[in-house]
Amino acid sequence: MIRVALVDDEPLFTAGLGMLLGAQPGIKVAWQVGDGGQALRRAQSDPVDVILLDVQMPGLNGLATTRRLIEAGAPGRIVILTTFDTDGYVMGAIEAGAAGFLLKNTAPERLIEAVRTVHAGDSVISPGPTRRLLTAVRAGQAEQTRPQPPLPGGLTERETEVLALVARGLTNQEICERLWLSMATVKTHISHLLAKTGARDRVQLVLLALRTGVVELDELLAETAP
Repeated sequence: MIRVALVDDEPLFTAGLGMLLGAQPGIKVAWQVGDGGQALRRAQSDPVDVILLDVQMPGLNGLATTRRLIEAGAPGRIVILTTFDTDGYVMGAIEAGAAGFLLKNTAPERLIEAVRTVHAGDSVISPGPTRRLLTAVRAGQAEQTRPQPPLPGGLTERETEVLALVARGLTNQEICERLWLSMATVKTHISHLLAKTGARDRVQLVLLALRTGVVELDELLAETAP
């Protein structure tokens, strides 16, 4: 059972979202609160698997709440939900430690899938924010005067190949089919990548692949074009 928490200061939104998720097999909405401070307290007293968190709330906002939850070692993986598709929110959410960033107008089936995906250990970002994230990385690269950083030492040729496919947005199943590998082998490669690079999740791996030149930014921007 995936235990989910909802953190949003719009009661009608959380009520509707709670009904949607609560009706799904294998998902239970454990609690709902209206601000970041309450979320911090409830996450400590009643840990959950996934936290859906609004970015703009009174008091402690979503990004600050995410940082505090991560620093406190809260076990739940965090997905930011917002109506604002801006570079600052996307980059801020990823840097704060969120495992996902979804717009509130995301289709219900996509949001349900996102909860299951994040619970399984992957990350999710809506297509629009994905493009903004990549564009923000491009801007950061343009401002840098330092040479391109190298990949961390110790990566095998196969791990680097898997890293490139993760950066292109392929799922584990798609990587299996592309490389003719078993699911267990692909999961092992990704676990090794996370351990060797110190990345938190797949989004962090994408940023690493971009910054080290494993994949070309223009290629990914073309793939995420509407």
